[in-house]
Amino acid sequence: MSQRNVALAAITTAVVACASQQQMLADKQEMAIQAATARAQFEMNCQQTTASVLSSEMTQPALEGPYVGGVERAEYTIGVAGCDQRKTFIVICPEGGNGCFAADPRVSQ
Repeated sequence: MSQRNVALAAITTAVVACASQQQMLADKQEMAIQAATARAQFEMNCQQTTASVLSSEMTQPALEGPYVGGVERAEYTIGVAGCDQRKTFIVICPEGGNGCFAADPRVSQ
């Protein structure tokens, strides 16, 4: 009976964690769109833009360990179009933070 309770508790915890991740993605989405739009308007020199979320996911900290801590974050891929131009941005919103960072997904070489 106790193994069944442990399994039920594990499943409940997983469902709650998934639901809270989905809630965080939903809560931060508008802020992420605003960050991508602001950067696109500046880079494209275009105030008439339209943004759309192409994908979103929760990402785990890059480094974890006994002496290293990281922050879970919401990550969005957002496309912005305007003035006959289109750009794609990766927007990162850290958990517990009150801002987002819009990065250019291209890798410099």
